[in-house]
Amino acid sequence: MRIGHYQLQNNVLLAPMAGVTDLPFRRLCTKLGAGLVVSEMLSSNPDVWDTDKSRSRMAHENEPGIRSVQIAGSDPEMMARAAQHNIAEGAQIIDINMGCPAKKVNKKLAGSALLREPSLVREILSAVREAVAAPVTLKIRTGWAPEYINGVQIAEIAQAEGMAALTVHGRTRACMYKGNAEYDTIRDIRSAISIPLIANGDITTPEQAKFVLTYTGADAVMIGRGAQGNPWIFREIVHYLNTGKKLAPPSRHEVTTVMQQHLQQLHSFYGERRGVRIARKHIGWYVQGIGDPTNFRAAFNSIETAAEQLVALEFFSSI
Repeated sequence: MRIGHYQLQNNVLLAPMAGVTDLPFRRLCTKLGAGLVVSEMLSSNPDVWDTDKSRSRMAHENEPGIRSVQIAGSDPEMMARAAQHNIAEGAQIIDINMGCPAKKVNKKLAGSALLREPSLVREILSAVREAVAAPVTLKIRTGWAPEYINGVQIAEIAQAEGMAALTVHGRTRACMYKGNAEYDTIRDIRSAISIPLIANGDITTPEQAKFVLTYTGADAVMIGRGAQGNPWIFREIVHYLNTGKKLAPPSRHEVTTVMQQHLQQLHSFYGERRGVRIARKHIGWYVQGIGDPTNFRAAFNSIETAAEQLVALEFFSSI
């Protein structure tokens, strides 16, 4: 699969997730087989670019693979400047967010709220595409609500405005993350456009990935929540798509080794204060995935120092 002039390693991609797909996690998912990883969503408002949060989201130091950065906003000119700024900071692909369902984002007419404004969608896509030489991609939902599904219309606009690829999450904004993702709209979009299409939503197993690709005709799948605490999902899906056979799950030793390495990288990247807090959710996802037989997660969340977190995880690894 290609996005613009970039050849991807495979067609199993990591979705952008605020508070999750930071540089340490992107490095890890790339190492474990993701064909492309996308950064956390960055605001197009320049007033926040110099905050600790934004600076960490723009970081690409020693990042392997192709660097894709997602931006969000509703003003075409500001979105164009944000794209240029992130290219200057090291981004190689710009992804535009029109899928986030969060109220605080939608109140600003950004994220999935833009799906109700096709003319503004066109203006934003045109402005960003003209502002940078890099490939520009778009991520959307199927529509604003089940009674307002206009994914095909938005997809046709995306193609007309020169988007290098389109990702579709199989839910409307009103659905948030409830119920099951639907893939009929993605299949309809495939019939309407010829640019690379990426299917997203509820893809948590190799078998589901294969089904979605076959059913929708999409060129790739994008994994979001299914990768939380389970970065091995990328190599498992890639292997299954290539061979039709399932890989054995990671051993307990590999899981705990990756947890330890991830924890150390979080402490190093964020510093002790922020790193300790951010590590809690990641470690929680890992131990939840292996059953957390000793209620380790609750104990880990009460730890306040990096050194104590490392000691606690070493003890957990020996159980």
